[in-house]
Amino acid sequence: MMLHKYAAGDRVAFIPGTLDRNVRRGLYTVVRALPVTSQGCQYRVKNVQDEHERVVDEAQLRLAT
Repeated sequence: MMLHKYAAGDRVAFIPGTLDRNVRRGLYTVVRALPVTSQGCQYRVKNVQDEHERVVDEAQLRLAT
């Protein structure tokens, strides 16, 4: 069983993939962990600067320092 690495309220850095060219890099806040799917763990995150929300895969996140 897969477990989520991050929890609501965590600050994370988003690293866009090759298909995410228009997505802003930078700091995001985890809004909530989504149910685990066949793609793995996903999260709803909100950009710290413009407050835009999106769904991202756990592999695209790093704990912000």
